[in-house]
Amino acid sequence: MTGRIIIADDHPMFREAMLRTVQRLLPGAEVQEAGDLQAVHALIGEGGEIDTLILDLRFPGLTCMSQLAALRQQLRRTTLIVVSMVDDPALIDRVMALGADGFIGKNIAPDEIGQALLAIRDGEVLVKFAPSGLLPLDTHTLTARQHDVLRLIAQGKTNKEIAKALDISPFTVRIHVSSLLRTLDVPSRAAAAVKYSGEL
Repeated sequence: MTGRIIIADDHPMFREAMLRTVQRLLPGAEVQEAGDLQAVHALIGEGGEIDTLILDLRFPGLTCMSQLAALRQQLRRTTLIVVSMVDDPALIDRVMALGADGFIGKNIAPDEIGQALLAIRDGEVLVKFAPSGLLPLDTHTLTARQHDVLRLIAQGKTNKEIAKALDISPFTVRIHVSSLLRTLDVPSRAAAAVKYSGEL
């Protein structure tokens, strides 16, 4: 028995892909999923040793690096693997300095993700990512409301969902989104979300 493996990611498609990868490579593992930090803590609270935690760096509830450090302290015997679209070497260095056992970029090939996962679980300290070529996000150019809209875009919310969350009209959301795309100089919501990944 390989033990418990938690996949903590709020993007269902990536979580499903990682689940299939883990089940293929480690068929004896008990794989559990979490869509936010509260769900991670609930799974931890169930008791039983956690073999591996695969954690998205841009994750609901994970708002600062100190929370990552706290998870590392709480799960001293768990292999902690951070996955992210982030490709900022300085940020990745911080993640590793806080005790992550490895870092895997979401933008590398699925086979490479699987190989990196196995290598880290075997004790190799590994950082594997493909530079996206995106410039770091200059958050100082955004208003507080634009920050809110961008954060929700990065969570995969629709304009209607963003309007409800912020208690504004969908029309106002469209104006904010258009303004954001111009300010960030990106062609799409998806590209804006990727830039937001480097803000943590």
